[in-house]
Amino acid sequence: MEIQEKRINKHDLKMVSFESDPLVRSRNAVIAIDTAMQDSYATLKAALLAHLDPVIIVNNDDWGGTYTLIHHGVRETLRPVSAVFELAKSVSHTPLGLYVIIAPYLEQPEAQGWVPGIKAFRVVLQKALDNLQRTDLPHEGKVASHRILINAIRFIDTSLANGRFSIESFDALTAGVHDDIATNMRIAGEAQVDGVSALLTRWKAQLGEKNWKNLYAVVLSMWTTMIDNQNSIIIRKFMNQKRVATHLIDISTAEKPADPIRVALDNLGRIVMDNVAAEMVFPTDRVLADSLKGPQDLLSNVIEKILVCPHANRHVQTAAAAL
Repeated sequence: MEIQEKRINKHDLKMVSFESDPLVRSRNAVIAIDTAMQDSYATLKAALLAHLDPVIIVNNDDWGGTYTLIHHGVRETLRPVSAVFELAKSVSHTPLGLYVIIAPYLEQPEAQGWVPGIKAFRVVLQKALDNLQRTDLPHEGKVASHRILINAIRFIDTSLANGRFSIESFDALTAGVHDDIATNMRIAGEAQVDGVSALLTRWKAQLGEKNWKNLYAVVLSMWTTMIDNQNSIIIRKFMNQKRVATHLIDISTAEKPADPIRVALDNLGRIVMDNVAAEMVFPTDRVLADSLKGPQDLLSNVIEKILVCPHANRHVQTAAAAL
């Protein structure tokens, strides 16, 4: 044994031979319950996905939303919003496009690092201006967009001529095109409402009242647009009002998902499973049942009680001492 101890590092040996510790074996035996549950949970959820019906999935994208209806195993996917939405939105992003170029130099605008980027963006803006009148924007949208582009190009030319920009000069630009951006926002909103409303009206008639009542709608969006997402607002008006709170689901994504339908169904499968599990696991406890159903963590109520009880400090101090 002494020869082995000299040849093998004691600490490495202890880590590798973790099952030699009776406490570890006992813990693993108990933790195996949760591992088995998680495995079975995943198996059930994977099988359930094919049975989620009817479902509307919305990927909140640059085109005003890509919509998919899943019913009786058939999927219909389309973009119901006209190009007017994307056009009005694109031009309205002009000030933001300038901001992201100059932002790193706001405290030293005399530095010339922003020049290549802003020159390249000017080429993009000029090409848009040259083609603007041939787009399908309505007249007032063309007028508003023309003013946005002209003023942005003027800001660029002045900044390049002066060899610098200022927060004040940028403020003057954005204040000057504010009303035009508001006009484009209204035009984009009208295009989205018209396109989505027409689609939902058709799908509602296609499903019939009974199926529509049980409809789940899942809207995927970036965190920055999750609250009062425009697609969710429109869908809410068409859904059965008694089911909106439980059947209209907004899901935040860190990035635009490569497979939005898969992401939506995976999350919806978990929600549907937990809805039933909550009532069966906690039939006599409304608070815990609602926690298991929704986004609230199941331990949240317990944690809050521990933190507000008179002996909270004792709990915290004991835990801190253990560290």
